[in-house]
Amino acid sequence: MDKVKAGDIMSFPVVTIEPGATVRELAAVLADNNISGLPVVDEDGKLLGVVSEEDLLLLDADLHFPRYVQVFDSVIFLESVRKFEERFRKAFAAKVSDVMSRDPVTVTQESTLREVATLMSRQHVNRLPVVEEPGHLLGIIARGDVLRGIAALQDPNGEDEKGAGA
Repeated sequence: MDKVKAGDIMSFPVVTIEPGATVRELAAVLADNNISGLPVVDEDGKLLGVVSEEDLLLLDADLHFPRYVQVFDSVIFLESVRKFEERFRKAFAAKVSDVMSRDPVTVTQESTLREVATLMSRQHVNRLPVVEEPGHLLGIIARGDVLRGIAALQDPNGEDEKGAGA
């Protein structure tokens, strides 16, 4: 799995959206392209974040205030206030910049298939932007791309790159 690099399996050109686009425009881009998420880039192609169907679903989700306990004059929150603030911001969003996830997990063209698969699994993400410094978007890798990369490692005899049978 270390022979295959991110640059070998990434998709490009990438469907992207700008941070100033409306949530309605975002929904149309996702539907029209039959995709579940996409990178958010500025006019120079620099990656600013990612946005997905899940971010849009949060717009319609119930917003619950964090539970807390009051002890004397102090308030102790039993849930993350930061998570509540993020959900609150997304619940009243009008622009992509309001709902996108900032500082996305990324890979470079030289990242190995093993590194890509590990990151996706550990970070619970369905897609990874492929960037070059300083954050310029080159491509994107979805889970399907990873599976195709793994399948390509199989030789016609049914043995993987290590020589073990399938």
